[in-house]
Amino acid sequence: MTAQTHADSTAKVAVLSFIKALNREDFNGASRFLANDMKFEGVMGSRDGADNYLADMQRMKFKYDIKKAFADGDDVCLLYDINMGAATLFCSGWYKVAKGKITWFKVVFDPRPLLEK
Repeated sequence: MTAQTHADSTAKVAVLSFIKALNREDFNGASRFLANDMKFEGVMGSRDGADNYLADMQRMKFKYDIKKAFADGDDVCLLYDINMGAATLFCSGWYKVAKGKITWFKVVFDPRPLLEK
């Protein structure tokens, strides 16, 4: 087992703080953890730029229940349930962090519960 490095800790804190801000619907607070030119990739689409991503989050107001968080340098992986209103889905998110800001992340999940409604 390896000890957690400073980069692991910094990246993990940034991602967890971002998710906590989203849960509080503190979108200004969440923006502090996103690089302006960040990129998001998801099952249902992608977004370029922090402003575009946060505009969607303000509209959707998802709630995140983190089950596990892993860090490896500037990479962070979260396993969590996302309450999307119509359904709660188990998801995995892979986040890239540079200088304390999320620069890219990808979320994967099985979309069938959303498509069946």
